Amino acid sequence: MTVIINTQEEFEALIDDANDIDAWSIKADNINANDIKADYINAWNIDANDINYFAFCIAHQSLKCKTIEGSRENSLHACLDQPIEYIK
Repeated sequence: MTVIINTQEEFEALIDDANDIDAWSIKADNINANDIKADYINAWNIDANDINYFAFCIAHQSLKCKTIEGSRENSLHACLDQPIEYIK
């Protein structure tokens, strides 16, 4: 199945409160999901259980997760405005 998304609003409506996200590149304001698997993630807020990415995962305002792991040797994950909050 192919979904064509033309605007940021359509993308955010598609992934809002998603169960699992598997994508090449994600750029969004807010992401709420159980599991995220992507090559690149850039978002304002991320709230997820497990995050797996290739090169980088950046949250601007908040990043909450159980686990976060990059598959590239020098991968980078960070939250710009506050420390990453690890949830149980």
